[in-house]
Amino acid sequence: MGSYTSGGGRGITVAAVDPGDGALTPVAVVATAPNPAWLALDRRAGVLYAVSETDPGAVTAFRADGPRLTPLGPPVGVGGAGPTHLGLAGGRLLTANYASGSVSSLPLAPDGAVGGPPVVLAHHGSGPDPDRQEAPHAHQVVGDPGGRWVLGVDLGTDSVRVCAPDPDTGGLRVHGEAALRAGSGPRHLAFHPDGEVVYVLHELAPQLTVCRWDGASGVLQPLAEVAVDTDPAPEGGRLHPSVVGVAADGRFLWVAVRGSDRLLTLSLEDGAEKPRVTGSVGCGGVWPRDVVLDAPGRRLYVANEWSGDVTWFDVDPETGTPHPAGALELPAAACVVLD
Repeated sequence: MGSYTSGGGRGITVAAVDPGDGALTPVAVVATAPNPAWLALDRRAGVLYAVSETDPGAVTAFRADGPRLTPLGPPVGVGGAGPTHLGLAGGRLLTANYASGSVSSLPLAPDGAVGGPPVVLAHHGSGPDPDRQEAPHAHQVVGDPGGRWVLGVDLGTDSVRVCAPDPDTGGLRVHGEAALRAGSGPRHLAFHPDGEVVYVLHELAPQLTVCRWDGASGVLQPLAEVAVDTDPAPEGGRLHPSVVGVAADGRFLWVAVRGSDRLLTLSLEDGAEKPRVTGSVGCGGVWPRDVVLDAPGRRLYVANEWSGDVTWFDVDPETGTPHPAGALELPAAACVVLD
């Protein structure tokens, strides 16, 4: 679990998961990476990657041996500022650099260690919100299920860029760009298990855009918008959706909304392209930043940044409704990764 060290967090906390009730018990803390706001685990290689959301930004690789995390070398600069997300695609490590509006690609050694120098793809453009969209702000970068394309979500330009790996440079080249509603500020996307539908969640407007994904041609086509503002923001405040998660069986998806501090359940019983809000519950804290579903699909874990905790929920297998089951104190909680 990652946390903001600049906000009083401990760095990376390793916890044991009780197989019976899902409870988390801390077993180790690793403080060698500042502001590890996003983590990615390569399970086959047994390597954990942590982004440092700093200026300049960096990434650190750790050998994951049970509760022990051993650094595989020093932090490596990403060539950008404020990286908020990282992922693995095409045998390279990718980061979305929010502050500098770019996506970086870094080589990996056979043991999983991060090399350099990074190859940086700068985004261009802006949006109508003068405070949040004065420039590009890459917020997420993720490979598609077919392993051929990389999708970069940019809050500042109201778009998702579809990129292809460039074998000559090791970086990315833009293949196409899907324009979304102006001023909506896309933040995070998730694929349906069928690999043909993508859900894009927006931070500046409380909505979810349903898109058709063509993995053969690398085209992302927006189809419909679903409002996720069923619960009002506090007086004088705004809703800021943060993350969307999809059940492995494709029956439900969940959306975390900051401001109302709610966790929404959406049913997909009408089809993957027709999500429908069926309920909402409190997120267990304040300012939910990440939502992760365990492999069996029985529990959700929510990182609540401002209240400083990770809350877990039992998921009703019939309705998808999360029921709070426990919480672990984790100051400035940012993200959760389950092994």
